[in-house]
Amino acid sequence: VPNHMGIGHGVNLWWQDVLENGQASEYADFFDIDWAPLKRELRGKVLLPILGDHFGVVLEQGELNLHYADGSFVVSYFDTPLPLAPPTYPIVLRVALPTLESALPPDDPSLLEFLSIITAFERLPPTDERDPDALDERRREQIVGKRRLADLVAASRLVARALDDAITRLNGTAGDPRSFDALDELLDEQPYRLAFFRTAADEINYRRFFAINELAAVRQEEPEVFARSHALLLATIADGRVTGVRVDHPDGLWDPAGYMRALQEQAAKTIANSGGRPAPEHVSPGSDPGDALPLYLVVEKILEPGETLPEDWDVHGTVGYEFARVVTGLFVDSANRKAFDELYVRYTGQRESFANLVFEKKNLIMEVALASEVNVLARALNRISEQDRRTRDFTLERLRDAVRETIACFPVYRTYTVCDGSGVSESDRRTIERAIALAKRRNPAVDASVFDFLRDVLLLRHPETATSEQVAQRCRFAMKFQQLTGPVMAKGVEDTAFYIYNRLTSLNEVGGAPDRFGATVAEFHRDNSDHLRRWPHGLLAASTHDAKRGEDVRTRIDTLSEMPRAWRTAIDRWTRLNRKARTKIDGEEMPERATEYLFYQTLLGTWPFGMTLPDEAFIARIDAYMLKAVREAQVRTSWINPDAAYEAALRRFVGVVLDPAVSTRFLDEFQPLQVLTADLGAINSLAQHALRLAAPGVPDIYQGSEFWDLSLVDPDNRRPVDFAARETALRDLASQPPSVELAAELFAARADGRIKLYLTLHGLQARLRQPEVFAHGDYLPLAAAGAQQEHLVAFARVLGGRQIVVAAPRLIGKLTDRGNRAPLGADAWEDTMLIVPKAAAGARYRDILTGQVAEVGSTDGAAMLPLACVFATLPVAVLERIEEGRGDEPA
Repeated sequence: VPNHMGIGHGVNLWWQDVLENGQASEYADFFDIDWAPLKRELRGKVLLPILGDHFGVVLEQGELNLHYADGSFVVSYFDTPLPLAPPTYPIVLRVALPTLESALPPDDPSLLEFLSIITAFERLPPTDERDPDALDERRREQIVGKRRLADLVAASRLVARALDDAITRLNGTAGDPRSFDALDELLDEQPYRLAFFRTAADEINYRRFFAINELAAVRQEEPEVFARSHALLLATIADGRVTGVRVDHPDGLWDPAGYMRALQEQAAKTIANSGGRPAPEHVSPGSDPGDALPLYLVVEKILEPGETLPEDWDVHGTVGYEFARVVTGLFVDSANRKAFDELYVRYTGQRESFANLVFEKKNLIMEVALASEVNVLARALNRISEQDRRTRDFTLERLRDAVRETIACFPVYRTYTVCDGSGVSESDRRTIERAIALAKRRNPAVDASVFDFLRDVLLLRHPETATSEQVAQRCRFAMKFQQLTGPVMAKGVEDTAFYIYNRLTSLNEVGGAPDRFGATVAEFHRDNSDHLRRWPHGLLAASTHDAKRGEDVRTRIDTLSEMPRAWRTAIDRWTRLNRKARTKIDGEEMPERATEYLFYQTLLGTWPFGMTLPDEAFIARIDAYMLKAVREAQVRTSWINPDAAYEAALRRFVGVVLDPAVSTRFLDEFQPLQVLTADLGAINSLAQHALRLAAPGVPDIYQGSEFWDLSLVDPDNRRPVDFAARETALRDLASQPPSVELAAELFAARADGRIKLYLTLHGLQARLRQPEVFAHGDYLPLAAAGAQQEHLVAFARVLGGRQIVVAAPRLIGKLTDRGNRAPLGADAWEDTMLIVPKAAAGARYRDILTGQVAEVGSTDGAAMLPLACVFATLPVAVLERIEEGRGDEPA
């Protein structure tokens, strides 16, 4: 996670050095700190918004305590140590001095040493000193001064007692506000300013990860920072302990492409110097990154629909959120979009479009959480506007509005302009112009020339009169702007809008597009083909540590898209039954309908297989999730300003609805739809998993999802995993050859999750047997013919004469409505045929999951397999082409 590091609780030595020495710290440039903010009182200081109340309240309550240890002074705020700057040590020492002067003769060696130590600390260069020689002197002399003080205190009980008494006086007396004045003055001299945590949004002057104060951004664009922060990683690469790296949050970096390039270059040198495998010459990842780059590298880059990963990134691909989006969409019935739109509006009363909601919530984030970052950009843009007589009349307020509105209209996480003379890429130009045009339309009363000015700065269109320094300043603004659009998108969309717009929550996933309703088979094939061409070794994700819902929760909720009538009938009935669980607040029943709508989807998605009545653990999970969801939504309550009455009403609702003693009728009526969605969802999950195991890329299987993953967002998806149970099941399954009997038994007992592990086992073994087919084989979309062709998604991986065919069902609720039950065998598929590639009549395919062999027939010149045969035992199939005339050997 190169973008940021933790700085809380005094455990980060680099950050603690910055707090102690300010700009004089050797690590001052490691962090992205604005040492000259607009607020005069903060110049040369770091704002530390860590206090639970206003500074004066915290101080006078005695929660800030001065301590001495081993030659150093520290102020502690509960478990957070805050070092004092050595030039301010004399403030403490002079409080102790009168005691020593009254007890010791003027020529006493201890007193003389004490006075000499005070003088030494007073003569230290100040914290804003930048001369390298002076800084070296400061670091050297303060180490010596601390050691001298430690030796003196250890040698003289009188000095130790005088120092203890001084610290006691400085720490003040509860109930006597004036007694804290001296400590207040001491803290005011530090290179940091302690503040109430709520001040962070408006005044914080170091870049953070999103709005998390304890995660400070790191300037990886500085070579020394890169070298120091990557020493351990490169050492593990050198000795072979690490062979691949996942880079999280790359969009926060100053120059993501430059960072990836530097990491690959350093990895190549490290591998070469360690005598490891030779580092290949650098080649563009577009050719074959598996062979071209020394280090396997993937990035957690969220791509919006239609957006592509920049091809100048020296990586193997993303972590796979875009795959999760499109594969989830396969199991959503887009034909029912209108019905769901109407149902959602009727039930919740929410008519606002997702696009408008996103715009509104991104603006909210910039007002309440990231206002300081917006202000920094606005002031920088104002300084640029003052350089030209044609733009100097733009006011700071109008420029701030233009920045905020443009970011709110940004269609992607960020652009990637760099100051190397290469200009702005065509895709980035389109993104910026689209955002500016939309911002203009949303603000018709605002002078359009302000937006035009911002557009020109972002597109690096400089006035002819601009000096080289002014050009550099404009480009620095453009790059700084890019570092803010991503956090605003993430917080406004993923962490806010996704908890409000709950039409079908399986679509509300990281990298997802809730305003879209389903994906076509053609779109799925198009994305896979593109993935093979551009990034054949990128990851394929379904669940991650950041997932809003586990992969098997989403596939259950997907099934609702096929049954809008049944869903509408159910929630109307459940709402009436659960009215007793709601609480009136100011005349309005709470929780409101939108939250109740989310609640019922959550129950269907997470209800454990086989559970009739909810147990305490399940109720606790749902209670915790619902509380997090409403706080993230920031509609009725929030993390910063929790509404105790509303939250109590919500928790009462959850507790009453899930209490078997008082909600028997609801729980009884809930069961039929729950059982149906769980059954159909399990088949969807197997289909999704089979597609992932064979699609172009590398399947990424999140811990715990080897069985059913019915987890919600963190911390729910980070509960301990029972690996022992999975290992036991894996050993048992691996000891038995695939067979119809075993597959049928596992599917019949699918509630225990072993069928998913069985599919994982044999899907990965197929990849091991034929790695070239999966890494380099062509991707061929396959069609079906017959009455149920719309319910199939299939493709082949082909290399020479070798073939792997994957076939999976989709939108199977309609088949179930016809009276067919899982496993959707011969009756369900009727005469529907799978058209296989380049196979003559009589060619054979073996299902690696059942061992069954199917023979190809020919109809109108096309090679076909009957789906009634393919899906006779399991609702998914992974078929290996068997070479003709050579027994069971794969072709």
